[in-house]
Amino acid sequence: MSLAGEGAVAIWHDIAPEGRGEFYAWHGQEHMPERLGIPGFLRGRRYAAIEANLEFFNLYEALSVEVLKGQDYTARVNAPTPWTLATVKHFRSVARSLCRVSHSAGPAQGGLIATLRYDVPDEGAAEHKARLLRQTIPDLLAKPGVAGVHLLTADAEASGVATAEQKARGVANAVPRWVLLLEGWGDEADFVKLARDELSVAKLEALGGEGPFDLGIYRHQITRTKTAWSAG
Repeated sequence: MSLAGEGAVAIWHDIAPEGRGEFYAWHGQEHMPERLGIPGFLRGRRYAAIEANLEFFNLYEALSVEVLKGQDYTARVNAPTPWTLATVKHFRSVARSLCRVSHSAGPAQGGLIATLRYDVPDEGAAEHKARLLRQTIPDLLAKPGVAGVHLLTADAEASGVATAEQKARGVANAVPRWVLLLEGWGDEADFVKLARDELSVAKLEALGGEGPFDLGIYRHQITRTKTAWSAG
């Protein structure tokens, strides 16, 4: 299934052990509904690691990158709630990008997702994207059990702006510039093998990708969309 809009917030992070219970309660009960209450935000999803350097992956889908740079979202991330301030101090090793959805295709939404964070030299960006669209993404979509393939490219300037929420965490975010998402609907072992094989360093380097490459494989935990009280 294609992503719901042309903008996305992609966030990876760990949580300190003493903050896990608080994180789960806050994220599902307050944070995700709060984000989905912002005009232009359409869907939020959270995944937990099967095999990854960072335990959690969160994906928020929005109408456009302009929504992510707009007044409503900016005001929200700069006015964290008391529960947010109490919870984000438990975040560790955050990577966060405000992204343009450069391409999105697939027949369904999968319960498994692989995220590949990497870079591409500016002078090779157009050719890299063209090669992905010409062969790599169609080949992935033809694999058994693949639900969707999505290419995100970060707005590096907007992603690098320090917000009140980020300052409350106490450390700057890493900003992945290119993100390839592979969604699957089959058995975990088969999906892990597929992701390792098809999103390998050698294959991405052959397409003009540049390291460091970071492949994470996750299972779905929660999806929230707009509710009656959070309609924007």
